[in-house]
Amino acid sequence: MRMITIAAASAATILAGAAYAQAPSTERPSAKPPASSQEAPAGAPTITSVKVVEIDELPEASKAQVNQLVATRTADELEKLRQAIEKAPAVKSAVEAKGFSARDVVLAQVNNEGELTIVTRKTS
Repeated sequence: MRMITIAAASAATILAGAAYAQAPSTERPSAKPPASSQEAPAGAPTITSVKVVEIDELPEASKAQVNQLVATRTADELEKLRQAIEKAPAVKSAVEAKGFSARDVVLAQVNNEGELTIVTRKTS
């Protein structure tokens, strides 16, 4: 349940940290972070890296946990997450570099070190 809360509440974190996020194969943008109205809440980690993982690549236990979290998410929460990804160029490019789009994203989680993990599922 904590992952859903983090994922939904971190839309602002994704937007604020996106200027500093980097995919393993992309360079860090030189733009400054957004204005203070969109900055991450106090205590929220700044995104330092982005990892995109397809759900089928996960171990069975992790896949089951992700599926359980996705089943409890509302359509509105999922749409907000996808919109946040679309508005964050570095995150969006990391997703696209793996052959996915924002509509393929089912979950996002930021850990305390600022590592953003995006879980995708190819839509049919």
